[in-house]
Amino acid sequence: MAQFLTAREVEKLIRNGRPIPADAKLTPSARDYLTEHGKSSLNARPAAGPSAGGNALQAAGVGIDPIVPDHEYQWTPGADPKTPEAIAAFFTSPPIETLKRRMVDIGRRMWEKDYTDGNGGNITIRVGDNLVLCTPTLISKGFMTAADIGLIDMDGKQLAGRRKRTSEAMTHLAIMKRQPLCKSCVHAHPPHATAFAVARVQPPTCLIPEADIFLGKIALAKYETPGTPEMAATVGEVGKDNQCVLLLNHGVITWGKDVEDAYWKMENADAYCKTIWIASQLGGEIGDGVGGAKARDFIKIRKALGMPDNRDGLRECELCDNSDFRPGVMCRVPDTPADPAANPEVEALVSKLTEEILKQLAAK
Repeated sequence: MAQFLTAREVEKLIRNGRPIPADAKLTPSARDYLTEHGKSSLNARPAAGPSAGGNALQAAGVGIDPIVPDHEYQWTPGADPKTPEAIAAFFTSPPIETLKRRMVDIGRRMWEKDYTDGNGGNITIRVGDNLVLCTPTLISKGFMTAADIGLIDMDGKQLAGRRKRTSEAMTHLAIMKRQPLCKSCVHAHPPHATAFAVARVQPPTCLIPEADIFLGKIALAKYETPGTPEMAATVGEVGKDNQCVLLLNHGVITWGKDVEDAYWKMENADAYCKTIWIASQLGGEIGDGVGGAKARDFIKIRKALGMPDNRDGLRECELCDNSDFRPGVMCRVPDTPADPAANPEVEALVSKLTEEILKQLAAK
């Protein structure tokens, strides 16, 4: 039977100068590791046969099983490093360095898309039972380096890294503690989604398939001061069942199985909110969109992709209920002054005054 090799096992073989067995099968993360370190599975293992043409076919992806890229970090439960020396070795190991570089890349992409300004935004990746990579406080996400990333435990204690971790990491950890599927969180202030958060408007559902499939229902979390235990508790409760949460008067937090997945959801959310904002200005009827029956298809696809969806138990008439969505400016109609004639007492007083005035005029 062919042996399956993980990224960690492939790293160990290469570090020890040993070849990858010719009959071994690689997990997606192992393939990614080889690609990111300048090696292909073809070059890292013995040739399948004497034919150079066969190698060319494999290099072109002909005759092999296509893969879907998977960046989810898989750790061995119960194997977290404990001693300072073991933590240092883990923190500087090739797989972790790869994740640090990926976090730096995500930070740059957020900054280039105007999702962050100044030192805004933060990123985390869970890498153990009690270990999380974390971006530092007071740094532009567009100019981070791998050396800026830190390592914390699930209670926020910093274990490694030269720069102090962000205080908002506690919000990320609160979701991770409540939702085991959450392996990475991204927080930012994308303009269109944040505008919905400032206006306290929940985006409607059932309008665009991609948004419903990759985001589910976008949730709202009440405002709490950033970095406080209250904010962590509030967002943690809302975030455990929702992969995209608008933080009222603050910004957006998204989570996924890996940092790329979490960041994609941030892009999805801002693009969706922008589209809804434009559509709401066109004067058409948004209504219930594609309808509840089609919305069930979205939920099935989400579940097949391994994403939770707390709408699963709703009735079809509830799935696309956008009755609370009120696009555009809501103008308050001023109160109409009361009609004096409608008040009998006022009418009697006016009549009496009128009679008195007429008497005085007649006496003259």
